[in-house]
Amino acid sequence: MTQVVTSHIDALESMKKYPKDLFYKGDLTLLKRPKVSIVGTRRPSNYTRQCTYTIANALAKRGVCVVSGGAMGVDAVAHAGAGESNTIAVVANGLDIRYPVINQTLIADIEKKGLILSQFNNGFRATGWSFVVRNELVVALGDMLIVTEADLDSGSMRSVEYALKMEKEIWVLPHRLDESLGTNKLLAEGKAKAIQDIDVFVSRFGQAVQSDIVKDDFFYFCQTSPTFDEAIVKFGERVYEAELEGTITIHNGIVSVR
Repeated sequence: MTQVVTSHIDALESMKKYPKDLFYKGDLTLLKRPKVSIVGTRRPSNYTRQCTYTIANALAKRGVCVVSGGAMGVDAVAHAGAGESNTIAVVANGLDIRYPVINQTLIADIEKKGLILSQFNNGFRATGWSFVVRNELVVALGDMLIVTEADLDSGSMRSVEYALKMEKEIWVLPHRLDESLGTNKLLAEGKAKAIQDIDVFVSRFGQAVQSDIVKDDFFYFCQTSPTFDEAIVKFGERVYEAELEGTITIHNGIVSVR
């Protein structure tokens, strides 16, 4: 059943206008996690598909929620790589419509295990301008933006414009000179950084966690690398217990998940 988000989402303050209504299906607790937005072309190369899946999967193993737009191509690969329970899909239509048709099964699984968001009422069908609105929300939710492949004049590059205005970090895959001209231009202009090594890139979010570690608010808070004092104020004795258990480490006053 479609419901309306009633709690305030701080990340959306970076949007030009805070959404009047935000409809959802699924698990709102995903909004509390560290989040990374991944976007790109609807017709990715095999190289892009493989790298996108690997990045999304590695992020999910570190407790990071992957945000994308539910479209075919890079979006679908990012959602699948993260796993339905570790992803947020932002769509450009009403939530009673599963679009595009090719992703119906994926979207249905995310509704059950992850989170689907929309700014549009039931019955609304996607239009050119609603995709633009969708893109802004995708970018706003993420702590950074990854563009794995994009042409010069594309929706993904418009997402980049939002990220620049919101002063978010932008990361891209390195491509051949005659491929992904949009991301190559971003690198040439110094507006994005290249992911040269996926393991090194995802290590900023900690190590891949064991499946038996309880993934609750404390775990996701520690994934943001808070200071020891911030963690104590928020969780008290839980910090000391987690350190003794070996779940977290504290180095130079910063808390990290093992």
